[in-house]
Amino acid sequence: MDIKSELTASILAALDQAAAEGKIPAGADWPEIQFEVPPQKEFGDFATNFAMQAARVARMNPRVLARQVVDNLTSPLVERLEIAGPGFINFYLKPDWLTAMLADILRQGENYGQCVAPTDELIQIEFVSANPTGPLHVGHGRGAAVGSALANLMRAAGYRVKTEYYINDAGNQINNLAASVNARYLELLGIETDFPEDGYHGADIVETAQRIVDHCGRQYLDLSNEERLAVFKELALKEKLAAVCEDLQAFRVTFDEWFSERTLHVSGAIDEACETLTERGDMYEQDGARWLRSSAYGDDKDRVVIRENGIPTYLAADIAYHKNKFERGFDRVINLWGADHHGYIPRMKAAVAALGYRPDQLEVMILQMVSLFRNGEAVKMSKRTGQSVTLNELVEEVGADAARFFFILRSIDSHLDFDLTLATERSNENPVYYIQYAHARICSIFRQAQDAGIAFDAVPDTATLATLTDPTEIALIKKIGEYPTEIAQAAQERATHRMAHYAHDLAGLFHTFYNQCRIIGVGEKEQAARLALVGAVRQTLRHVLGILGVTAPERM
Repeated sequence: MDIKSELTASILAALDQAAAEGKIPAGADWPEIQFEVPPQKEFGDFATNFAMQAARVARMNPRVLARQVVDNLTSPLVERLEIAGPGFINFYLKPDWLTAMLADILRQGENYGQCVAPTDELIQIEFVSANPTGPLHVGHGRGAAVGSALANLMRAAGYRVKTEYYINDAGNQINNLAASVNARYLELLGIETDFPEDGYHGADIVETAQRIVDHCGRQYLDLSNEERLAVFKELALKEKLAAVCEDLQAFRVTFDEWFSERTLHVSGAIDEACETLTERGDMYEQDGARWLRSSAYGDDKDRVVIRENGIPTYLAADIAYHKNKFERGFDRVINLWGADHHGYIPRMKAAVAALGYRPDQLEVMILQMVSLFRNGEAVKMSKRTGQSVTLNELVEEVGADAARFFFILRSIDSHLDFDLTLATERSNENPVYYIQYAHARICSIFRQAQDAGIAFDAVPDTATLATLTDPTEIALIKKIGEYPTEIAQAAQERATHRMAHYAHDLAGLFHTFYNQCRIIGVGEKEQAARLALVGAVRQTLRHVLGILGVTAPERM
């Protein structure tokens, strides 16, 4: 348990004691206890405004409630407590608490940061799920980076997580893909044809058609248009999906499962979902169509599921797909969708409720748009193709590390302005370079120690660690000690950007320490303690970068 968790437990125990003595209400629903590090040392090691936040619940003056906490709190970590201002509680910890915490961190080694989840739920995270009709663009890249980092984060927090890509390989978009390839194929062979109104105009479609011509020549001209479209649908789908897989792998994104939409159609899963909804009284027929009674579950109106011509809507497949998810044993499903899907959330939550599940078992995270800038100028089109900039092109320009970090750095609720110029800089202004350089610098320190024949204990004794008293050393130990709490809170909030900010803050504290404190060539105990400290920093940086899917280089 980290320091903040232990202090939280001690406050809760103090509240229980005060309640048992009749000094405060029993069974109160207390707000979350939060701590901050005071800006000045005289205000303690940690402070909380809990009494001010909880005063309304307790129906007490904040300072009176704070007094009950202070009078009843006991902890082996705490030397003394003070009430300040309108009800702040300042914690002054015993001098050896940092030493004990650092020793525990060092003993955990590579396991430090692995937490125990508050629930045993099996959770599925579905992300990217782009139509396999062309290359992934930068918007898909943001979803890929955030989705994979979220899976890593939640696993580090102890959750049971599976990842999935939903392949949209049925419906009009795939028919339009086949028609587009067919039109380009005929054009390449000198045959005039009308390009489909809803066709795909990307250069990749021409390239696909050219590959068909190169390998098969004119042989498909002998087929009827319908037969040729059927062949091209499969050829193009296979090629586009393979390209998506290749781009994602290069971006360090993998999935536990690739789920085909087609299987829902051919297996009868859509019909089964409709039968379930009908039996539950949440599907009805009107004007020859079949409707979901979604307005009964918070949607603004009912929705067509099966059109009057018998063709399912997109909603039909999505209902069957989510029914399938829960039937596979997932207790909670998290979907990452683009900003243009915001209005789709109420109907999907309504569908989940109509199927008999709790709406909160479906979580939808909306990713806002991405804009690219180079030298302060907006970049809208690819120089290579004249189309939208692809994820592959972005990775070629800035690298997977910078692309992933920049995508994750901002909350998904915020529009992201991606600075291509900054992402390629080798300077402290580039946040990913700044963090990686901290890791590489620590590795260099250990190489110097090895070259100098310096032997040291990975977990020095208490007396050795007690020499770490410089303010920059104290700040580093405290920051490392916050790491498990940061993981748990970020996972609970689904806030991957918090981990990016944590990594940047930790790197900044290390660079400050490095500039302030000599490591090699000082007193034996001080040297051993500082080597142990930077070893803990290195391990923590490596762990958090692993969550982000960013490499931790040993040389730069």
